[in-house]
Amino acid sequence: MATPRGAVQPITSRSVVEQATEELRRAILTGALDPGGEYSLRELAGMLDISFIPIREALRSLESEGLVIMRPGRSAVIAPLDLDDLQGIYRLRRSLEPEIARRSCGLLTDEELDRLESLAIDFGAREHGMADIYDDHHAFHLALLAPAATAWDIRVLTTLWRAGERYIRIGFGHLDPDPAEHQRRGKAHLDLVAAFRTREPATVAASVEQHLARNEKIALSALS
Repeated sequence: MATPRGAVQPITSRSVVEQATEELRRAILTGALDPGGEYSLRELAGMLDISFIPIREALRSLESEGLVIMRPGRSAVIAPLDLDDLQGIYRLRRSLEPEIARRSCGLLTDEELDRLESLAIDFGAREHGMADIYDDHHAFHLALLAPAATAWDIRVLTTLWRAGERYIRIGFGHLDPDPAEHQRRGKAHLDLVAAFRTREPATVAASVEQHLARNEKIALSALS
């Protein structure tokens, strides 16, 4: 397989293994390294301009995260996208997030909802692609649930969000060229804030459920 141009960026300082792991993870999560693609250790080492040893250690770490599959010899396969996995992730999210949201809506302050509304408006900016807003998007959803979430709720949700990150980044990233998609993102998150402002648990739970179901459908369509 030909090396994709610009897929990864050369390493400079800090721990070489740490940087290699971080850069390869970024390239996998954004789809710069193709899902299902097979790369030799020599090829990856050349892309990062480092030796085999840190590449091997970085790949072992990424394998434990389910992002790569090590092959006998000196190669690794980028874990393919499995749409059944994505559906499973959303099924679990729909069983947890609306219930937590029911309790959280009465605990969020007006000031916090104002802050989240500003974030939601930014999500609709045409110049912001999914890669630009992903971290803020994650923080937005966590902030909506945090007042009522236990430490275990957050652990479980964070695991699910991390498992779905690659699907979301790649799937919604495919839609970035469409201006209407940016408008939809902004409105979808403004609608969530508006639902939380009602302080009505049933309204909030239904809004979160609809938001997740709509995003699952869009992501599946984009990735298909």
